[in-house]
Amino acid sequence: MALKLYNTLTRKKQIFKPLRSKRVGLYTCGPTVYNFAHIGNLRTYIFEDILRRVLEYNSYNVRHIMNITDVEDKIIRDAKKTGKTIYEFTEPYEKAFYSDFKKLNIKEAYKYPKATAHIPEMIKIIGSLLKKGLAYKVDSSIYFDISKFKKYGRLSGVKTRKLKTGARIDSDEYAKENAEDFVLWKKAKAGEPWWRAPFGEGRPGWHIECSAMSMKYLGPTFDIHAGAVDLIFPHHENEIAQSEGASGKLFVKYFIEGEHLLVNSEKMSKSLGNIFTLRDVESKGFDPLNFRYLTLTAHYRSKLNFTWESLEAAKNAYDKLKESVVAIKNETKKSFLSKTDFGKYQKKFLSYIDNDLEMPRALALLWEIIKSKKLGNKTKYALIVDFDKVFGLNLADIKTEKTPPQILKLAKDREKCREEKNFKKADELRRKIESLGWLIEDTPHGSKLKK
Repeated sequence: MALKLYNTLTRKKQIFKPLRSKRVGLYTCGPTVYNFAHIGNLRTYIFEDILRRVLEYNSYNVRHIMNITDVEDKIIRDAKKTGKTIYEFTEPYEKAFYSDFKKLNIKEAYKYPKATAHIPEMIKIIGSLLKKGLAYKVDSSIYFDISKFKKYGRLSGVKTRKLKTGARIDSDEYAKENAEDFVLWKKAKAGEPWWRAPFGEGRPGWHIECSAMSMKYLGPTFDIHAGAVDLIFPHHENEIAQSEGASGKLFVKYFIEGEHLLVNSEKMSKSLGNIFTLRDVESKGFDPLNFRYLTLTAHYRSKLNFTWESLEAAKNAYDKLKESVVAIKNETKKSFLSKTDFGKYQKKFLSYIDNDLEMPRALALLWEIIKSKKLGNKTKYALIVDFDKVFGLNLADIKTEKTPPQILKLAKDREKCREEKNFKKADELRRKIESLGWLIEDTPHGSKLKK
């Protein structure tokens, strides 16, 4: 079957048809580096990574661009509080962002362009919009005139709400109920960073940076723009308006948006004290890949409720998965690879991931394969490694710790005691094994040792 993706522009699933044969241009909105990324942000980044992996699994060559917002209202505000320049202030958060990506096994983008390094490109777009009469100047700031762009609202459906033409909004904050003329260039203010432009000294508004950087590296029209649902309006809507207004061409073919992460069924907010970062996750003893596993249990267009209990369940499932993979890998020499079975299950896997990234069903299929009594271990392991190209759970790289001879002997002695029904001695040996840092589990297939 063909790859189908839900396109926010058309509000339906569509067969994916790239602009150029097997090459895909993918732009994803990156972090605003004024703080650490929270787990809601990370859920979006994992979804975007899955999208890329699915495209690559389908043999597409993906050129992925993710921007770094290093100048905007919150950054300037918080940098002032610390007495640092915006560059000094944002650097540690940018480093933490890359560290989080590595821990979550998110594939590296082709490029991470920074807003402050692309001011000339933004100035050029703004100049074009002024020349075409789609933007205007008021008190040394430049605004986009939404009344002049007739297609405004086609992504978000904002026209069903109140369209406030002529009203202007200067703030970079984007949780707005009404569409208003938005700022492209803010006049220079004392104590704020600024750049020279033909239309006056100042700094860019937030929305313009994504248009400038996406079009520079992917062209005026590209395949996919992905992000979170809270960016649909006004950020992505404004990107379309300014980009198509400047270029006169279609901006993006497919907008793909991921749903929110809730915490204890509530939206994350500072007032509720429920904003968590990957540092909080790790401080409670969780592996970052436990969180990645948790995100795979829900479809990207469905809300996912995060609780510490749900993360604990994900941890247990992921630990069990790794143990199963190790056991299967250790038994591959005793079986053979069935190309027929491999092809059958790979086709089924592809039918799930190509149906708008149905990761929960794909994950259930993985467990079905692991538990199957009909499939050989070599076939199972080949499928696990193949599927993990999309899951990104590092299942092919699990390192097994060699069991020390002393532990093996104790386990052997215990097994002998059990056969002789000397259960008291067997229990003593179990406690001895546990005191040395190992667990012994009795299964229908015999005893298993675990560090």
